[in-house]
Amino acid sequence: MLKIYLYTICTMASAFALSSINFEKFLKKNKVFEARLLYFILSFICGYLLADFLLIFVTEGL
Repeated sequence: MLKIYLYTICTMASAFALSSINFEKFLKKNKVFEARLLYFILSFICGYLLADFLLIFVTEGL
């Protein structure tokens, strides 16, 4: 159950961090759905990697 909370918190933190990046320079005009999908996928990827790192660090790193 702790993993679910950690993955959720890390995904929200990565979405918050990704909101500071200006993606308009990298994306085509009038592609709003694709841009939101990319943002969604990137936030899940970063959140998963961060949570996995923290779990490994806490369980095996100490």
